[in-house]
Amino acid sequence: MLSEAKFYSGVLQGVREYLRTPPHPDPEAVLRRQMEHREETLLTKLQSTVFQDPDHPYAQMFKLAGCAYADLEASVRRRGLESTLQELLEAGVCLSHDEFKGKQPVVRNGRHIPATTDSFRNPLVRGGMTGMTSGSRSRGTRVPHDTRSRLYREAWQVLRYREWQVDRHLPVALNPILPSTTGLSFCLLQSRLGRPVRRWFTAGDSVKRGGHYRLMTGAIVGASRLMGAHVPFPAVLPPNDFSPVAEWIVGCKRRGMNCLVNAFTSPAVRVASAAIQLGLDISGTVFTVAGEALTGAKRAVIEAAGAEVYSYYPISEVGGVGVACRQMKTDNCVHLCHDRVAVVQKRTRPPVGDREVDALYFTSLQTFSPFVLINAEMGDAGIIEPAACDCLFSRFGFRWQIRGVYSYGKLTGQGMTLVGTDILRILEQTLPAQLGGAPGDFQLVEVEGSAQTEIVLRASPRIQGLTPERVRECFLKELRACFGGSLADRTWRHAEGFEVMIAEPFATSTGKILPLHLLGKQGRPLHAP
Repeated sequence: MLSEAKFYSGVLQGVREYLRTPPHPDPEAVLRRQMEHREETLLTKLQSTVFQDPDHPYAQMFKLAGCAYADLEASVRRRGLESTLQELLEAGVCLSHDEFKGKQPVVRNGRHIPATTDSFRNPLVRGGMTGMTSGSRSRGTRVPHDTRSRLYREAWQVLRYREWQVDRHLPVALNPILPSTTGLSFCLLQSRLGRPVRRWFTAGDSVKRGGHYRLMTGAIVGASRLMGAHVPFPAVLPPNDFSPVAEWIVGCKRRGMNCLVNAFTSPAVRVASAAIQLGLDISGTVFTVAGEALTGAKRAVIEAAGAEVYSYYPISEVGGVGVACRQMKTDNCVHLCHDRVAVVQKRTRPPVGDREVDALYFTSLQTFSPFVLINAEMGDAGIIEPAACDCLFSRFGFRWQIRGVYSYGKLTGQGMTLVGTDILRILEQTLPAQLGGAPGDFQLVEVEGSAQTEIVLRASPRIQGLTPERVRECFLKELRACFGGSLADRTWRHAEGFEVMIAEPFATSTGKILPLHLLGKQGRPLHAP
């Protein structure tokens, strides 16, 4: 209770500080300056955070790799940042996501390096509004967002809106309420840009389960309004019903106004699907989506409704990684935001599965990034290559892209991420211990549904006495224990796309039955590297 009170107090203080801080007078100049000085910015940050503290985990990694600060600086000046990071990655100056979360010990050259998530927090971050991740590999990580980072996001938003040509669209939020700060942050940003959100929709949850979060969200929204922000109170949608959003969009169209909807990917698809099913015309709507991959199937549903969709690729612990332009219509492709992050690749064997992937390793550049991360693996893969378009982003200097972005060893849906190492334990150990059977008798399958990502939990019929209800309750109980009750409940118990099937798990092409494998409806890899 004390921890929650501290969290909400921090959110309110961050809102007050943000609203009282003036915006950058020249947003484009801010972005250009950061791009020009990206290497110098990182070196300065590492000198004052890592190399000044010999006990810092990264300081010990650098020492074991035989790299002093002078060596790092000389290499970056001579060979460039990405080439230096690639060499450091091979030398063991890197971090897996499980190491970052404290779920796996950090061992380099046979030496154990003590580390927790807090070890990587950026001491240069001052104040700001703390956010929370969606429970990836843990109960969720509290992520400090310095007010400077929110001002920088404003500058980026100006550039994005110019490229997307949405200056005259009405902003609409389809985002969660607290403890996630996604919806609140978007509404505050839009208010400061002079284009306030007209409607904030949020997925429904029972008052018993979500009443506390509704109350706290309402209180902070009310306080924000008293401070002068134009933030609407959230409108809670009926369970698994996104038609009110489509109907509201249609109402705006009748008044001659198109909408700009900010959402996670699957809820955006649910709105488009509802419009198609009800025969509602939402053409001219623009969706900006994040939180999970914008697959071809999801894009097809949104475009079939006459809408456009652009993806934004953020990682809470790292920051903004990529953003799509108007010419990126396939392959889940985004321009790399190399002003904020440096990205290198390495063929990596994921925690589950037999095939190596082109894993992405991220280095946070900015002084006010929430964590100090060097070559941090976050469970994502893709292809880095020059961007072939001539859009505003390319002309501005963002000439690299990440194509075919997907997550390996984790499942994403409805804005929540579940990662292989935790799910592997539940499927291989917990469920067999409580329900019978053995490792390989339970398998979680991700399927591209017509309107959203659907998750099927397959349980072998060889296990006596199993029913879908029994398997579901056991799985959700463990999910709540692992990822936190409110987030797991809201994401899974109320998602139509979660199904339990008493059926034999799929076998892979190697003949093995994997407890976690990303499969399509025919048993083929859904996100093939």
